[in-house]
Amino acid sequence: MRNQTREEEEKFLQVIQGIIEQKYRSVLESHTHAADEIIQMKRYFWDNISDMDGAEKNANRTQIQDVSIANENTASIKKGLEKLRKSPYFARIDFKDETGELPVYIGIRGLREESGQNALIYDWRAPISSVFYDHEIGPVEFQAPGGLIEGELKLKRQYKIQDGKMEYMIESNVSIDDEILQKELSSTSDEKMKNIVATIQKEQNAIIRNEEANVLIIQGAAGSGKTSIALHRMAFMLYRFKHTIQSSDMLILSPNKVFGNYISNVLPELGEDHIQEIGFEEIASEILGEKIKCQTFAEQVSYLLETDDFEMKKRIEYKASVSFYIDLREYLSNYEQKYFKAQDIRIQGVKLSAEKIESFLRSFPNMPLKDKMEKMVKDIPQKIKMYLSHKGIEWKAEYAKTIKEKIREMFPFKTAMELYEHFYQTMNRPELFQKIGKNKLEYSDVFPLAYTKMLFEKVEDYSYVKHLLIDEMQDYTPIQYAVINRLFRCKITILGDAYQAVNPYSSSSIGKIRAIFDQSKCVTLCKSYRSTIEIAEFAQKISPNPDMIPVERHGEMPTTMQFKKEQEQTDRIVTMITEFQKSKHTNFGIICRTEKMAKDLYCKIKELGGVHLLDFDSKEFIDGVIITSAHMSKGLEFDQVLIPNVSSAEYQSEMDRKILYVACTRAMHKLELTYVGELSKWLK
Repeated sequence: MRNQTREEEEKFLQVIQGIIEQKYRSVLESHTHAADEIIQMKRYFWDNISDMDGAEKNANRTQIQDVSIANENTASIKKGLEKLRKSPYFARIDFKDETGELPVYIGIRGLREESGQNALIYDWRAPISSVFYDHEIGPVEFQAPGGLIEGELKLKRQYKIQDGKMEYMIESNVSIDDEILQKELSSTSDEKMKNIVATIQKEQNAIIRNEEANVLIIQGAAGSGKTSIALHRMAFMLYRFKHTIQSSDMLILSPNKVFGNYISNVLPELGEDHIQEIGFEEIASEILGEKIKCQTFAEQVSYLLETDDFEMKKRIEYKASVSFYIDLREYLSNYEQKYFKAQDIRIQGVKLSAEKIESFLRSFPNMPLKDKMEKMVKDIPQKIKMYLSHKGIEWKAEYAKTIKEKIREMFPFKTAMELYEHFYQTMNRPELFQKIGKNKLEYSDVFPLAYTKMLFEKVEDYSYVKHLLIDEMQDYTPIQYAVINRLFRCKITILGDAYQAVNPYSSSSIGKIRAIFDQSKCVTLCKSYRSTIEIAEFAQKISPNPDMIPVERHGEMPTTMQFKKEQEQTDRIVTMITEFQKSKHTNFGIICRTEKMAKDLYCKIKELGGVHLLDFDSKEFIDGVIITSAHMSKGLEFDQVLIPNVSSAEYQSEMDRKILYVACTRAMHKLELTYVGELSKWLK
């Protein structure tokens, strides 16, 4: 066996670094030369453009474009080699089959010899790399493009290489050595989410490499790494299907701009381009147009936390049910047959019968009714005009106007909004449709209206997308998933945690989602890696998740502190911030019940310096002390968390319990809670 000792491994590392350095210098030189060449070509083009004919201009433009594209590829290779210079690989396996024994070094990116024949480092997504994640020493098998390969795993080794130096080397018999996992989990939080290629667990690897599922639903406990796993799955797809799918073909449906920024460096770390993001509210705006004013999900949650509006809760609960989706779908499946009443059209003694109009409609079975009517408004006057001209009858512009009016009178609803409002009349439940003020839709009506519009008139879909990732699945209703199902015809990864719904009146379970995606595959991630045992057990008492299994990592017990006056509580928060700024921790999250409370607290202590407010207008996640709401904190994690005002006056309802659980599960190492008055019943 080659490279048995630490000394031999360090010598091998030096050899690899020499090869990387040589490749890097070559690529850097090529990149610099090409950049200079492009400048010269552009200069030549503009200096001589007046003397060129059309063919010469096109030839020069094409040449500049070709060199520019090639240089972009070179820049990508250069960026990858820069990562390899710092940490070429993180693991090694020795695999033996009938052809011999092969040492396989595994890194974030692959590296080949100059000839291109032999791999020096294998990409973590390569088929043989799955052996590292899935198997212990002994007989193994893995699926390769050419079929199943069997052999024996002789050695398994893990490394920590940082800035080109080997910090440690550990022999490992199990999938991922507990010592390395504990080192990673005990470290402080980074500014943003990081890749987990060195610590991917067996059950996580199965999800990442799943190629078969068209719709994969991941139910994961708080801190189970589900978002990171989903992003690694996208990176795997880009590697596995590199000839048919690009990062520009993928889309992330993100809960807010900050979350998008927080996860933004994972894919670039894995050697892939950042993937475009969109929010549900952006999708709604594209469907409904900017003229229709809509409440946002954040506004809905804030309103319910500040107001006990029983009637709104009833409306939300009904519109978040599968039965509502079925009722609306049934209504829209036959609205044309039920409400479109074809009538004879007579112009100058010429009759176009109702039967022929019905036949015209039936000839476009897949076209929405509004588009059919627009087609009739355009085509029928032309046909009648031609007929009249053959008869020698003069055509008048008023005839076209009359025909259009008669066609539009055949259907009682001019807009999708009118059709949607009528749905509640047919249900004898008009009280279920209420606007905010004169013309603003409640959030619970936004996607039912969007769904109605999609069946009433043509709406542009997202046919270019080949893979969609939806995070925070529990916050979206069946009707929202029905809209997604019509807009996207691609593979979908859906992930979330039913126990982290910030609005229990509209939350979705896997069962609700499967009512829309009935052929979906579901997996559950039970292990939680984020919080210490003490924090995880504290959170479990607030909102028990029987499936959660916290990884064995101990720390400080969470503390709950009572104060007699608000000022005493504020003084304690200031002290905590000062203590944090002297500690080794990177991020301190002060998580309030509502956004209004977060803003009020921020105004009181912002003069301290280094304190940032994170709200739904924010666009990026910043290190340091962050004051935010429980809703906004979803998907984020902090070294240390403080939850102020956990009194019975603030945390009363089931909704309060859910957001308190979310806030507690953001903490990695330290959790503190403060209050004035009586402690909330959810903490007793």
